[in-house]
Amino acid sequence: MSKSIFFTGQPIFSQVLSFLPKTGVDQVSARNQADRYCKHFTTYGHLVSMLYAVFNNCSSIRELTSGLLAWEHRITHLGVDYFPRRSTFSDANNRRSEEVFGQIYQFLYNRYRHNLPDSRKGKSSKLYIADSTTISLFQEVMRNAGRPASNGKRKGGVKVHTLMRSDEDVPCLIRFSAAAASDSPFLKELKLPQGSILVFDRGYNDYGQFQKFSDQGVSWVTRKKQGTVYRIVENLPINETQAGRGVQKDKLVILGHRQYDHPLANARLIHFTDPKSGERFQFLTNNTKLAPSTIAGLYQKRWQIEILFKRLKQNYPLRYFLGDSENAIKIQIWCALIADLIIKLIKSLAGRKWSYSNLASVIRIHLMTYIDLFNFLKNPEKALQIKISHARPEWSLFPT
Repeated sequence: MSKSIFFTGQPIFSQVLSFLPKTGVDQVSARNQADRYCKHFTTYGHLVSMLYAVFNNCSSIRELTSGLLAWEHRITHLGVDYFPRRSTFSDANNRRSEEVFGQIYQFLYNRYRHNLPDSRKGKSSKLYIADSTTISLFQEVMRNAGRPASNGKRKGGVKVHTLMRSDEDVPCLIRFSAAAASDSPFLKELKLPQGSILVFDRGYNDYGQFQKFSDQGVSWVTRKKQGTVYRIVENLPINETQAGRGVQKDKLVILGHRQYDHPLANARLIHFTDPKSGERFQFLTNNTKLAPSTIAGLYQKRWQIEILFKRLKQNYPLRYFLGDSENAIKIQIWCALIADLIIKLIKSLAGRKWSYSNLASVIRIHLMTYIDLFNFLKNPEKALQIKISHARPEWSLFPT
C-alpha cells in the first residue's frame, strides 16, 4: 500500500499539547525536584498521560495505559519516550507532589492569560469572584460535610476554593481543603490590587477580614447571612429610579457585637427585590459610592464562577479518580484545570464561534486524528472530506 497523506502532520492531541511548553514544565519540575528519584516516568510524561486521561475521559488506569500504548507511535515525538505501566503510574500519582502540577497551572495561566477571549475586550476588569465547589469522593479520603449516610458511612470530599477575574473566565488562584472545612480562611490568602471589587457568597463570613479589605482599598460585595449581627447607623435615601429597579432599603451598618470580643466592620446593607422574579435579597458591601442597583448587578455576576464549576464537572472526569490518595485526587483536579485553560485558549484562537462543550467534545472524539486543528475548527466537515479524498490506497480487495 502506498503511503497515505491522510496520516501526515500531527494528530490533534499533539497540537493541543503544543500549548504546553516542555522547557517550562521541566523548569518547574527542576525547582521542585519532582524527578529526583525518577528514571523514566518524568513530570512531563506524567502530565501528558494525565491530560490524555482528562481529554479522553478515562475512568481507570488500565484504560489510560492501554490507550497510550495503542497510540504510542503517534505521540513519541512529543518528548515522551516512556509510556507507564499501571503500577508505575499509580506510584507516581502517590509519590509526585500535587504542588508541581499546581505550579505548572500557574505557569500556563501567567503565560496565556492575556490571550483569553474576554481579557482582550478593552480595559482589564477589576472585578474578582471567589467561591468554592465540593467534589464528592467514594472513599473517605477527605472528610465530607453533612450528615452520614443511612449505613453510617460518610463519603469523602474535596473542596476547591477558587478566585477568578471576570474578564478571564479561568481561575487565577486555587486552594484545596476537606469538604467539611470552612470557606472563610480562603479570604485571608487573597492579595488584591487597590481599587478591586471582590464578589463572594455568604459562606465567606469573616467581619475582621471584611474590614481589612476596606483598609486595603478593596471593595467587597456579598449576601447577608442569616444570624448576622449588625447595628444600623444611618438610613440612606432612595430615589425613584432606584426604587423602580427593585431597591427597597439602603442602610449604613456596623457588623459585629460590641460587648463581645468580635471584630467590627463598617458596611452597607441593601434590601433588593428582583423586578422580574419578585425574589428578595439582602446585600452587604463596603462600597458607598456605587448605586444600590449596581451592587445588585455586581453580585449577579457571581454566577460566572458557577458556570466555571459546571463546565469542569460536565466535561472532565471528576467523578471517577485514578487514585485513592489525597495527592492523586488533587493531581487529577489540577490536570482538569490545565485542560480547561488550554481549551479556553483554543476557543479564543479558533476562527469560528464554538460553544465550550462542543469544542471539548470534538477534540475528544478526534484526539488522534491527523488533521490541522484550526483548519478543522473553521470548517470540520470540509476539512475531513479533503483529508479522506486524499487518502489513495494502492490496491483494493474490490477494484473498480
